[in-house]
Amino acid sequence: MMTDVWMHPAFIFLIGGLLAPLMPAYAKRGMMLFLPAAALAVLFSLPNDTYWVYRVMGYELILGRIDPLSRVFAYIFVLISFIAFLFALNVEDDLQHTAAFAYAGGALGVTFAGDFFSLYIFWEIMAVASTFLILARRTERSRAAAHRYILVHLLGGLFLLAGIILYVHDTGGVAIQKLTLSGPGSWLIFIGIALNAAIPPLHPWLQDAYPEATPTGSVFLSAFTTKSAVYVMARIFPGAELLIWLGAFMTIFPGFYAEIENDIRRVLSYSLMNQVGFMMCGIGIGTQLAINGAVSHAFCHILYKALLFMAAGSVLHVTGKIKCTEIGGLYKTMPLTCLFCLVGAASISAFPLFNGFVSKSMIISAAGHEHIPIAWLMLQFASAGVIAHAGIKVPFFTFFGHDSGIRAKEPPVNMLIAMGIAAFLCVFIGVFPQPLYSILPYPVDYVPYTGAHVVGQLQLLMFGMFAFALMIRSGYYPPEVRAINLDVDWFYRIGGRIFQGAADRGLNGLNGIADQLLAKKLTGSVCRFARQAPANLVLFFVPAVRALSGMSKDESGKIRARILAAFETGSVPIGLSAAAATLFVVILFFFT
Repeated sequence: MMTDVWMHPAFIFLIGGLLAPLMPAYAKRGMMLFLPAAALAVLFSLPNDTYWVYRVMGYELILGRIDPLSRVFAYIFVLISFIAFLFALNVEDDLQHTAAFAYAGGALGVTFAGDFFSLYIFWEIMAVASTFLILARRTERSRAAAHRYILVHLLGGLFLLAGIILYVHDTGGVAIQKLTLSGPGSWLIFIGIALNAAIPPLHPWLQDAYPEATPTGSVFLSAFTTKSAVYVMARIFPGAELLIWLGAFMTIFPGFYAEIENDIRRVLSYSLMNQVGFMMCGIGIGTQLAINGAVSHAFCHILYKALLFMAAGSVLHVTGKIKCTEIGGLYKTMPLTCLFCLVGAASISAFPLFNGFVSKSMIISAAGHEHIPIAWLMLQFASAGVIAHAGIKVPFFTFFGHDSGIRAKEPPVNMLIAMGIAAFLCVFIGVFPQPLYSILPYPVDYVPYTGAHVVGQLQLLMFGMFAFALMIRSGYYPPEVRAINLDVDWFYRIGGRIFQGAADRGLNGLNGIADQLLAKKLTGSVCRFARQAPANLVLFFVPAVRALSGMSKDESGKIRARILAAFETGSVPIGLSAAAATLFVVILFFFT
């Protein structure tokens, strides 16, 4: 264990977020590029060990557990932070910059956390910070999407926290370790992570929120939340068989929605879910080859998905439009953006010589090696589907297809450079996968470029192209302009309104009844009784005094009137007060 080291990489970004609104524009731009480089330098300088360990309330909090698994995710998170900040360099919005810094810092904090409490704190930082990247677009749709997004993620955080509390109660420790789905604590932790990973049916927040973010904010969103969940799932639940089938289903289910979507960023959001499904399936298989495949695919996916979101964001930035039916023919005036988009499309389609090929094939091979034929077939089918909806549909309708008549110029130079870096890495890793393989959690004994792998993938690619051509010829494409594609969020949106209405009528009705009975009638009666209690107590004994003394009814009536007048004016004779006090003491004596 080591503590005498440089600043935690996560806090480098978090401090940057605090300083961003206070700095002039030129210094802020320099900081946006410098801080990721500084975090990467810190990461390079730290060997695998445990850092930043503190003892709080009897528990050992570990802010820095660096091992091969956390290191590879930290590398890609820092790298994509640099690329995304470069892409956002021309943005003049402190809200976006502060949120992006906090978001990146939260993702690194989750990656390095060695205890559940630290994990939860950074988990919630990510949820809050990412919400502001959606709000920052400042439209009615983005505000509504951000509202739903934060509610869903706070719910997921509550599941995670409840599971952590049960885990700590059962074990007495807070250290993160491998768990099995064997008790309520582990199940609640699993559900909390699964929600952030957008595992169906907990997924609708993703395609609801990501397309409503700013053009630059969606790049950050595509990189951190789901991939942090992939990391945590690989850390805590490797080999959980349930993940095989959830992941396999997740690779297929979103593809149908991506095919019928009109909004390019919604297409990319559904295809993001599809790709995370491959990672979850690999984590569920749990072998060294499968875990390496899941981790390497997360690494590659962050690059090509960010590249695709940058290309879509660039189109949105310069045209203000993003729907398939509103854009097209942009290759004529945006050739570089078109080229970068094609690189991202080839990568997500797992074309040979692009990075998706050298990572996804590891997961599919692992399913074959472990003799899980149904999962293997589902992954193969999903691979063909990716080609149709993300590999072809996105660049075709964005840059080719019908000519929309829009003659937009290329985006600013910083956006082009950011896309160029991501595109270069997609090709470099695809051609030379060994540098990536060398940093994976387990030793890699895998050769992607074999005849069987290449030929098999080319067959899938041709099948995907054929399916896309059929949809074009059948008139199914382009998608309907005004189509509303219902997802499972329909249930909680409609159900939420019904619950809200029932709660409003039921609980507020009950509140009204309680207000009438308790706050008004009962409280008023008690107040009146308390105000007249001394007089009533004295008057209670007047009949007895009259009977013992033999006074007439008129005389006792006069005494009652004098007593009431005395209590109303506050001028009570001392004798009456003393008598009342004596009577009170006698009552206490006999009844206690």
